[in-house]
Amino acid sequence: MISNCPHCRVQLAFSQTQQAKIDQAMKALQPGKRLTIKCPKCSQPIHLQQKTPPANAQQTIKPPAPPDLQWLQTGLFEDEEKVEDVPMALILHNNAESLEKIKNAMESVGYRVLTSDNVRQAIEQMRFINFACITYHADFEEGGLATSRFHNYMRHMPMDRRRYIFYILFGPKFHSLYDLEALAHSANLVVAEQDLPYFDIILRKSIPAYEELFGPILEELGTYGKK
Repeated sequence: MISNCPHCRVQLAFSQTQQAKIDQAMKALQPGKRLTIKCPKCSQPIHLQQKTPPANAQQTIKPPAPPDLQWLQTGLFEDEEKVEDVPMALILHNNAESLEKIKNAMESVGYRVLTSDNVRQAIEQMRFINFACITYHADFEEGGLATSRFHNYMRHMPMDRRRYIFYILFGPKFHSLYDLEALAHSANLVVAEQDLPYFDIILRKSIPAYEELFGPILEELGTYGKK
């Protein structure tokens, strides 16, 4: 039963006698017919209709046809999505122009790239996405690496996750491809700011070298369930 006027939205309050008359009239309605009453405030017509047809009413609504299963024979169906194992990458960088160059370089070697505006957002993304590569600029947070929450988060990450992330540090004081410097900063690769134009070449050199060195170890760990 309707409780408000659809025109003026006033609440409809019927006496027991009025409600009984309305209920009786509704029961007497033929299928498809409507009962019309007037709003006591705005006098606009209000149309009432049975929500469900009587039990003896003829069923006029046909159920939908069974699905077409022809695709079972061909193996092809609409809206099929091919799931590919595309590695995900995350970039944390304050300079929009440099960020775009880093993004283009990473996409050129096959990464699907996401970015973060702040540390909390980045850590939240890492809760739900297994990033294969993370690129972090040393000045993304005020105070640099020494007080960086994100860098500290990466340094203390459990190894069952950390060993599968290629962690890259960008900064003006780094020396590109200097492994000892990367090791000292708990990273896999360091890149100097001035070498950004060559970042795609650096990636093409460093990532295969990393996979050649650690790939067999990671594969062996996976065999023994230590992922």
